[in-house]
Amino acid sequence: MNTSASRRDFIKTTTLAGAGLSILPASVLFSKDKEPKVRVGFIGVGMRGQNHLELALRRTDTEVVALCDVQLRMIDMSKDLIKKSGKAMPQIIMDGPYGYKKLLENKDIDAVIISTPWEWHTVMCLDAMNAKKYVGCEVITGMTVEECWQLVHTSERTGMPMMMLENVCYRRDVMAVLNMVRQGLFGEIIHLQGGYQHDLREVKFNDGKNPYGGGVEFGEKGFSEAQWRTLHSVNRNGDLYPTHGIGPVAMMIDINRGNRFTELVAYASKGRGLHDYVVKTAGENHPNANVNFKLGDVVTTMIKCANEETILLQHDTNLPRPYSLGFRVQGTNGIWMDLNNSLYIEGKSKQAHRWDSAKEWLESYDHPLWKKYGNDAAGAGHGGMDWFVLHAFIESVKKKTNTPQDVYDAVTWSAITPLSETSIRLGGETIEFPDFTQGQWMYRKNIFAIDDTY
Repeated sequence: MNTSASRRDFIKTTTLAGAGLSILPASVLFSKDKEPKVRVGFIGVGMRGQNHLELALRRTDTEVVALCDVQLRMIDMSKDLIKKSGKAMPQIIMDGPYGYKKLLENKDIDAVIISTPWEWHTVMCLDAMNAKKYVGCEVITGMTVEECWQLVHTSERTGMPMMMLENVCYRRDVMAVLNMVRQGLFGEIIHLQGGYQHDLREVKFNDGKNPYGGGVEFGEKGFSEAQWRTLHSVNRNGDLYPTHGIGPVAMMIDINRGNRFTELVAYASKGRGLHDYVVKTAGENHPNANVNFKLGDVVTTMIKCANEETILLQHDTNLPRPYSLGFRVQGTNGIWMDLNNSLYIEGKSKQAHRWDSAKEWLESYDHPLWKKYGNDAAGAGHGGMDWFVLHAFIESVKKKTNTPQDVYDAVTWSAITPLSETSIRLGGETIEFPDFTQGQWMYRKNIFAIDDTY
C-alpha cells in the first residue's frame, strides 16, 4: 500500500482506530463519568460564533474552556451568555489576530469551533489540526484550490478530522427528502438544483446602528459581517457561498463516496444590485456609490458528476427577493421542489401531472434523526438545524470517530467558489474538478445521517 493511501485510511473509514489513544487527553478518554465532557475552544465569537456558543452551553456533555476574539464587544456579549447559562467562565483570549494560537496551546482542549471571516478559515484549521484538535469550521473553508489541498493533506497527515459546519444538510425537509432518495421514491437521480438566494444587502451594508442592517457602510465603518463580507463582493466574481445549496444534494448522490464532481462551468450576470441599493438608501453622492462591485448579481454554475447527474447552483444575494435555497431533486420516478413546496411521484401522487403538497410526504418520510432529536433541537437557530450540526460534531469527538461531513466534503464544496471564479474569468470555460480523495471516492461509504446519533 502506498504512503499517501495509508495516510487516508482513517478519513476513509468511520473510526479513528489507526490514530490510537493519543488524540484526546486522558481526562476525556478515561473519564469515570458516564458521559465524558468534550472540552471546546471557540475561535471567533461574533454573531455566528455566539450561536454555536449558546448551543454548546445548553449541552451537558460539553465544557467551554476558552474563547478568543479580537473585538471586546463580542467577548462581552459572549460573557453574558455564559453568565446566563450558569456555567464557569472560560479563559478569555484577546491577543490580536493571532491570539488564537494561544488557545490552541491549551492541551485540555479537545475540539475548536471556528467562526471567523472566511479568509482566516484555512490557516486556523491548519493550525488547529497541527495542534491535534478536532476542527469544526464555519463555511466556507478553503478560498483557493491550493488551500483546499493544504487542508486535505494536513488532515491526512495529522489524523485529525475537520468538519465544515454546513447546517442545511440537517434541515428537516432536506433530510426527509434524503430519506426518500435512499428508499428509492424518486428512482434513479438525474438532476439536482440548489443555491443561495437570499437578499443580503442589509447585511453587506450594516453600520451597526440598526440591528437588521439598513446602512450603506462596510469595511472599517461596518458592523459584524459588513466589516469583511462585502469586500468579497467588491473584489471577486463567482459563486461566493455554494455550500448551503451543494451540501445537501451532494449527500443525496454520494459525492466522494461512490460518485464525484468531474467538471464545472459558471457564468455571472451583470452586477447592479449593490450600487442601486447605495443610491436608493443614501443618494448618488455617498462615497460608496462610486464603488465598483465586481460580483455579478446572479451567478449560475453547472456541475457534471461521474455518475452522470447534473447539478445547477445559483448565487443571488444582491437583488430584492424572498429567501430560497431553490432545491430541486429529480429522478426517473418523480421530483421535489422546495420553492413551491411541492412533490410529484409518478403512480403515487394523487393525480397524474399534478403537484402534491410536499407536507404530507415530508411528514411521512421524516428522517429518524429528526424523530429522535426534534424536541432537543427546538428553539435552536435556523429552525433547529444548528442544533443538529453541532450535535454531530460533538458526538464525533466523544466517539473519537471521523465526522459525518468530513474534510473531503469541506474542500469539495468550498472549491466551487474558486473554480467558478476561474470559469467566469475565462468566459465560461469548462473547468476540471479536482479529486481531493485521489481515487478513494470509489471505495468510501456514505455515513452521513446513517447512524441514529449523527
